[in-house]
Amino acid sequence: MSAPTRIAVAGLGAIGGSVARAIAGGRVPGAVLVAASARDRARASKSLAAMGAPDAALVDPGDLAELAEIVVECLPAAAFEAVAEPAVERGRELVVATASRLLDRGDLIDRAAETGARIRVPTGALVGLDAVRAACVDEAAEVRIISSKPPRAFAGVAHIAEQGIDLDAVDAPLCLYAGPVREGARLFPANVNVAAALSLAAHGPDRTIQEVWADPGLTRNRHRVVVRSRLADIDAAIENLPDPDNPRTSAITAHSIVALLRRHGAALTVGS
Repeated sequence: MSAPTRIAVAGLGAIGGSVARAIAGGRVPGAVLVAASARDRARASKSLAAMGAPDAALVDPGDLAELAEIVVECLPAAAFEAVAEPAVERGRELVVATASRLLDRGDLIDRAAETGARIRVPTGALVGLDAVRAACVDEAAEVRIISSKPPRAFAGVAHIAEQGIDLDAVDAPLCLYAGPVREGARLFPANVNVAAALSLAAHGPDRTIQEVWADPGLTRNRHRVVVRSRLADIDAAIENLPDPDNPRTSAITAHSIVALLRRHGAALTVGS
């Protein structure tokens, strides 16, 4: 019997905590949670014990790659490099929740090709990325994503404050941004990982267009992907429940990471 795959999780918030619980609870066959990082180590230690992983090491983000074959990044955008760079240098498999940070780090992707590291972006809260990749074999394909969320999902976004938008006063669907994904990622760093993932599957963040809407009529996060291609036209939508611990993200996001991890070493995988 082969040794279990060692997995480390960077960040034990809404997403990382759910992923860690799934690994510790045996929902990722053939894997063991060996390490994690968190700002509040005392709280994190209690959480790991409660989820059945009291022996998992609590270390600095940069040390996770020393202990695990797979490093799962579930951190705020500003902390991305602290986990990603060491994982790539060590040739590890890096699972990225903060896909928006890859848009400006092509050098990290190039370095992974040199070290043998693999950077994997989960589908997250989207649908149809396999079909988008296929349709974008057509270099002329046009790709757009329309993301709509309840106004409270945008609380604390600096761009909203700069524009003087009172989210509590939004009483009809309001377009907060329309343009290339690259600029949207700068303006909404905590809200556009789905758009970043889509752009990486398509023709990049400068050619992929996104619209960001605050819609008081919604109780779920809604994403609609529209592709116009000589190979296929795609119009696909998904509605996700907001994570109860973090309304900026969707509850399905953590489960998407777990599903990706379960594919590691699987005898059968469906889709790419």
